[in-house]
Amino acid sequence: MSLPSGITAPLSLRHPEKAQRPDSPIPRKPDWLRVKAPGSPEYHATRRLMRDLALNTVCEEAACPNIGECWKQKHATVMILGRVCTRACTFCNVATGRPDLLDPHEPERVAEAVAALGLSHVVVTSVDRDDLDDGGAGQFARTITAIRAAAPGTTIEVLTPDFLRKEGALETVVAAKPDVFNHNLETVPRLYAEVRPGARYFHSLRLLDQVKRLDPALFTKSGIMVGLGEDKTEVLQVMDDLRAAEVDFLTIGQYLQPTPKHHAIARFVTPDEFRSYASFALGKGFLLVSASPLTRSSYHAGDDFARLRVARAAKLAAAG
Repeated sequence: MSLPSGITAPLSLRHPEKAQRPDSPIPRKPDWLRVKAPGSPEYHATRRLMRDLALNTVCEEAACPNIGECWKQKHATVMILGRVCTRACTFCNVATGRPDLLDPHEPERVAEAVAALGLSHVVVTSVDRDDLDDGGAGQFARTITAIRAAAPGTTIEVLTPDFLRKEGALETVVAAKPDVFNHNLETVPRLYAEVRPGARYFHSLRLLDQVKRLDPALFTKSGIMVGLGEDKTEVLQVMDDLRAAEVDFLTIGQYLQPTPKHHAIARFVTPDEFRSYASFALGKGFLLVSASPLTRSSYHAGDDFARLRVARAAKLAAAG
């Protein structure tokens, strides 16, 4: 059973599968990863709205370092399908275990929040729900429909699970016509068994490829973390794999270890290295790349979506 929104459970309850893992000390962050603690009036107003509407956010559940900046601008990434994930990724701070029943009124509350915040662009993500026949795809579709009704001018980005062994789930989400379809690979294939044990690298790649086959006009997006133990050659291969799937937008950010029981940080990647990755990715044909220590999937997503549309228009114009 999940706790009420806003209450943080002890690690033994949030991550029972990690309780027996040996501790990995969390290294001190370098200067380029330090951020101000949240506390602006807008931050508190956004937090109250999420509480009043009983909504979850990945900003809180995943302990995002950018929450102060984003919520000051009233940009919250809503996490649907509850607060408890059926997977046990070793990098992730979202609680794992047996999820609650699906909330049939959640899509309307999400739409109410989007309208109240006056968002021009919203990112909707979720926990993994392997317990549901459709993996939660229907709830994504209903949420998109509800947002369209309540805030017709808002563009919608979905960040979905992999819908592993959920036939027809992807088609359900694509048919609901989001503006951006995002699914993160998270890391290089060699590290999947340790970092993302419930997922399959090539299944996630096929998912992104299939989105383009279903709707070639839909923008696709994916992201990875670095600092988990990958090397540069592996990151460049992931870029090639994503371009083979015609993914438009790539995000690369620094992995930050939530607790000593989570996957250890192998190293802190320097800002210069991130700039190098961005240069390589643009050279490989991505329409847009966001690569920096603090980059996250939904960080500056609205501004990036505007840039993405401009980049596609320029590419089409250049092609004649």
